[in-house]
Amino acid sequence: MINYGFTKELNLPFEKVVEIATGELKKEGFGILTTIDVKEKFKEKLGIDFSKYVILGACNPANAHKAILAEENIGLMLPCNVIVYEKGDKTTVAIIKPTAAMGMIDNEKLKEVASKVEQQLEKVFDSIK
Repeated sequence: MINYGFTKELNLPFEKVVEIATGELKKEGFGILTTIDVKEKFKEKLGIDFSKYVILGACNPANAHKAILAEENIGLMLPCNVIVYEKGDKTTVAIIKPTAAMGMIDNEKLKEVASKVEQQLEKVFDSIK
């Protein structure tokens, strides 16, 4: 188990997990700003065949606003990444723990925002089944 994110394997198809994760994020006020299809990019740029792997850049505008007000340069660490990938016959989903990502920054207001966001993301994570 990683200490900088929530992660679990599911007996669901890759596309279904992406759909569920996106829907659960939306329920918590997150939108997807970016979608990086790693498999596609590795094929296009490197000529490498790779398993299905997507990075979803999730953002909750209200929380992003609070984070930027607390620490202007925090945009370097945004958005919150959610990854979905195939691993054998299972699909793995993992979500960043904002408290771990923001832990290197000595800013109490930012830590409060990160803690709130982490609670929301953990709720999303728990809903993905």
